[in-house]
Amino acid sequence: MAAQLKICGLMQPPQAAAVAGLGANAIGVIAARRSARFLEPAQRPALWEAVAGTNPNCCRVLVVVNPSDSELESLRPEQGHQLLQLHGEETPERCQQLRDELGLPLWKALRIRSAADLQQAQAYSAVVDGLLLDAWSDSAHGGTGERLPLQWLQGFQPLLPWWLAGGLGPSNARSALDQLAQQGLTPTGLDASSGVEQAPGLKDLQLVEALIKAVHG
Repeated sequence: MAAQLKICGLMQPPQAAAVAGLGANAIGVIAARRSARFLEPAQRPALWEAVAGTNPNCCRVLVVVNPSDSELESLRPEQGHQLLQLHGEETPERCQQLRDELGLPLWKALRIRSAADLQQAQAYSAVVDGLLLDAWSDSAHGGTGERLPLQWLQGFQPLLPWWLAGGLGPSNARSALDQLAQQGLTPTGLDASSGVEQAPGLKDLQLVEALIKAVHG
């Protein structure tokens, strides 16, 4: 089965609809204020509506970093998203709290500094529904374009679906999947952001289409 593809960091409803229409399996919107791709809560429902109207099967993912209790109202599914991706230092206990409070499926991003960091996956296996592996960066929690050394994943066998992120685009996505396959690994999907952009939050639809073709064959 072909790897799924998530395009992250969308900010404009027409562009989000276009990406969904091209066949992306999931679209991500950033709810972390420090991100250059941050989208205000009031602007999110229109984007989600555009995605759902174009491709109801495209999963609508809201990306958060260490959400506080005061932010919870804007994270409820009534806002239009279907899944919450936690991209900060959320503990397994916090993940369980958020899952109980919001009633949403969760993905936990693991920001990997060394192969040993992959051992974190086990701690989250009972409290989230998927994992996303991203390269560690001092400068930001995600969307940096930093590549994760794929040899670190040798022997990685999580109990959950998992997605690979970090500097992926049409020029390297297929080779990344092939390298993982040589290691006996099959990610559920790939997550791309900076690798298909003209500027933060502004996607290049030709690059998105090329990436979808590269991944879906």
